Amino acid sequence: MFRKILIANRGEIACRVIRTARRMGIATVAVYSDADARSPFVALADEAVHIGPAAASESYLVPEKIIAACKQTGAEAVHPGYGFLSERASFVEALEAEGIAFIGPPASAIAAMGDKIESKRLARAAGVNVVPGSEGEISDTESALDICNQIGYPVMIKASAGGGGKGMRLAYSDTDVREGFDATRREGLASFGDDRVFIEKFIEDPRHIEIQLLGDKHGTVLYLNERECSIQRRHQKVIEEAPSPFVTPAMRHRMGEQCVALAQAVGYHSAGTVELIVSGADLTGESFYFLEMNTRLQVEHPVTEAITGIDLVEQMIRVAAGEKLAFTQEDIGIDGWAIESRVYAEDPYRGFLPSTGRLVRYEVPEAQFHQAPFPPSPSGEGMGVGPVPSDKPHPLALSPEGEGEGYVRVDDGVAEGGEVSMFYDPMIAKLITWAPTRSEAAGLQVEALDRFRIEGLGHNVDFLSAIMQHPRFLAGELTTGFIAEEWPEGFAGAAASEELLRTVAAVAAGIECSHRARAAQTSGKIDGVAGSWSDWSVRMAGRDYAVTLGDGHAMVDGHRVEGTCDWRPGDSTATASGNGLNLGLIVRRDGVSWRITTHGATHRALVLPAHIAPLARHMIEKVPPDLSRFLICPMPGLLVSLHVGQGDAVVPGQPLATVEAMKMENILRAEKAGTVKELRASEGDSLVVDQVILELE
Repeated sequence: MFRKILIANRGEIACRVIRTARRMGIATVAVYSDADARSPFVALADEAVHIGPAAASESYLVPEKIIAACKQTGAEAVHPGYGFLSERASFVEALEAEGIAFIGPPASAIAAMGDKIESKRLARAAGVNVVPGSEGEISDTESALDICNQIGYPVMIKASAGGGGKGMRLAYSDTDVREGFDATRREGLASFGDDRVFIEKFIEDPRHIEIQLLGDKHGTVLYLNERECSIQRRHQKVIEEAPSPFVTPAMRHRMGEQCVALAQAVGYHSAGTVELIVSGADLTGESFYFLEMNTRLQVEHPVTEAITGIDLVEQMIRVAAGEKLAFTQEDIGIDGWAIESRVYAEDPYRGFLPSTGRLVRYEVPEAQFHQAPFPPSPSGEGMGVGPVPSDKPHPLALSPEGEGEGYVRVDDGVAEGGEVSMFYDPMIAKLITWAPTRSEAAGLQVEALDRFRIEGLGHNVDFLSAIMQHPRFLAGELTTGFIAEEWPEGFAGAAASEELLRTVAAVAAGIECSHRARAAQTSGKIDGVAGSWSDWSVRMAGRDYAVTLGDGHAMVDGHRVEGTCDWRPGDSTATASGNGLNLGLIVRRDGVSWRITTHGATHRALVLPAHIAPLARHMIEKVPPDLSRFLICPMPGLLVSLHVGQGDAVVPGQPLATVEAMKMENILRAEKAGTVKELRASEGDSLVVDQVILELE
């Protein structure tokens, strides 16, 4: 076994690998850029080596610097995590030339599967179902149009070396292809150094299923069930779960056998994932097709660990050290259900625009296992195999009575006061919940998401909670178009039941009552409403709720709400319950109103004594200014191109500018017709949020 390994990565995955290595008694080395000097993973490792500037191209993506760090510290092996150098065959070869082990698959398998064009040919030869499409790379837009018209729309335009949602465009017409082909080539070149593009048929009502593989160097390859990753936005996974609510045991077997055959055909060992696309309209489960093979650990690996009890990072290390797998295909079971949601630095209320900045406040829900779900065996040499323990009490009950079992796991690599940088992926944390059933695991997600506290930048916690509560998600009726179909006009907060709204109204009245009581106590005066402390009017969600507060309950519009709230004046967070609902609250004073965030939505509540409320309707509301004549940059980024010039006429929906942020190109379009009056920014400018790019007249 290795004595010391180096993690050629950063953030959450670096912390994840370090913790497993530490449990195995292996010393660890972190490498870090200027931007990561104070990151948690640097302090967590036994040693740390500085490798350059913030830009990944000058630090994490430079093989020579990683190898030099290995030599400097005596690291015997390198775990690449995911992203960066994890799927670069030349890096593996360079390590081998220096006598350093790579904790991952052989270079030949990475090369074969990393080229999406070549991988499709190999998959077809191995007997794996493949999606109809181009046989090789496409040279120009006209050739792309010919292929699209042969296989029929819709199609997916893909960069050959793409991944992680980058370098992909969905096209429904010739116009989409003309607009998207060159953009895909540019993204492929910018993000992966490869501008080759191919096209394949887009499967209608698609579900994204992936098979987790694990192989050793002695010829054994196993499949560890499937994960469903159909909840995506712009081809970037948002929610993952294991097992899939769609896959049957027969489908699982067929998928697994085909994926194992592909891995064996390329001499694969270590952890890897074969991604499949499945037609949700085919209830027979026969229509599944090979998409690609990721020759690395996946972001969503914790859900597989949760249902199998197998620590994939530990197994990768043991395989790299030459050990045989200590279990067989028959040993792989499915225990319960696990769901993972990705907490991103992005603002769903502003079209999911990237958000960078400092984490002024960062607290996660109390977790039974925080990045360490696998306890060591008494000898300390456990194989990382066995049921994930769930017998300990959990802080988030599966029911108001605390019945049931389950756990929360939080994988992150950030800390309060740290920064989410424009240089790297915007993921803040991964929230993983496990429970005996899917509905219980989803319920734990909602409770845990309520207890995230993130301030200083935009985040998608509310949106994740909305997904977990959505009837279609709970029914398992998923496709990769789920988000676009369910929120076509954008996200404005999770839908709230009438029971939840009544509970929030009762909470708001109780908060206002406590606030006024404290003010009266502090001033030594009673403000004239002492006789109406119990009777309130709460204006919320466009309507008025009549609330009467009692002892341990409230009457809201004639409905009795039993529950409690532990908010005290000055608190920004609290917990509450009402008729079986358990709520985590974020509470803010907003002028004369309260803003209460819970269960995926913020509720603005104006709370007034019942006898004063009728006067509020006479107040004049301020009308916000019309900014539609300005093209405003919605995110920090680089102005890649301007599509119009001064004096040009524009129509609604016309592309006006392209801004690159978080390595993705974002096209900004006109909201109204007009003429370009003035350009206020130039191509190549670095823009800040709300900066005016141009003005129309």
